[in-house]
Amino acid sequence: MTSPFDGYEVDPGMRPTARGYAFSLDRALSAVVALEAEVPEDAFTAGSLGVQRIGNGTVIGPNGLVLTMGYLVMEAEEVTLTLDDGRRTPAHVLGSDPVTGFGLVQALEPLGTPWLPLGDARNLKAGSPVVIAGAGGRAHAAAGQVLTRMRFAGYWEYLLESAIITEPAHPHWSGAALIGAAGDLVGVGSLSLEGETRGGGVMPINMFVPADLLAPILDDLARGRPAHPPRPWLGVLAQDLGPHVVIVGTNPRGPAARAELKPGDIVLGVAGEPVSGLADFYSRLWAQGPAGAAIPLRIQRDDDAFDVEVRSMDRMAMLRRPKFN
Repeated sequence: MTSPFDGYEVDPGMRPTARGYAFSLDRALSAVVALEAEVPEDAFTAGSLGVQRIGNGTVIGPNGLVLTMGYLVMEAEEVTLTLDDGRRTPAHVLGSDPVTGFGLVQALEPLGTPWLPLGDARNLKAGSPVVIAGAGGRAHAAAGQVLTRMRFAGYWEYLLESAIITEPAHPHWSGAALIGAAGDLVGVGSLSLEGETRGGGVMPINMFVPADLLAPILDDLARGRPAHPPRPWLGVLAQDLGPHVVIVGTNPRGPAARAELKPGDIVLGVAGEPVSGLADFYSRLWAQGPAGAAIPLRIQRDDDAFDVEVRSMDRMAMLRRPKFN
């Protein structure tokens, strides 16, 4: 078998064994496919996400519907799926959703693979056993567990209320499948993070998006429609630094850059209300109205505090739209 992930195998001691599960392990793992995407060099996300992207996807239906992370396929003109047996097939991007982070593609040829039913991640808690699976069968899967559920705020204007944090870390987590005890898909791999060991050391961990967030938006996403009303977007990259929300960068084509916000600026408040952290900042930002709303900010720059109004926009309007065949 050839795989785009040769060289990313899981340590043999961490791999799952068939006798440890009540479902057919190999059948479930064969629903996870490798995904390669080609993006034009002039695409909006080319600079930040690259023009060649590689990750995983999970077949979630009998007709070749594949769930992945949106950042892997956003603005892609060509997508190729690689199956366990080495077969390669083209796929078409149906859509991506900035709220959940999901992306959806459609295989353009019959896959002939099993598919995983969508599970309910709400019952997952610390200690719940899971299989963390990339494409390539058992050599690319890990027997793991849930470490915790937590609110996660990403620096790119992203907020997930109940992210799934897992161990051990997978060597290629992007779009990986989180398989629950019933052999269903309970999460999709999004990020590599760092956790702290009991001894104060650092260990790699992964963050997964709960799969149950897909069901309410699946029909819209599959039809290329917006899955959620567009949120106001500023185009800032921000972090929690101590007690402050600090802008560490701006998208050069975004509203914040046009309003001359700069790295190092501290966001003190939104619409007259103080912000207590990154998640609070986003919640207050999105509460100001739909995309296009004017966002009143209180900013501190060095020793000066001032008010500025930033006209937000819909980030998805900046992206190339999928061309339906």
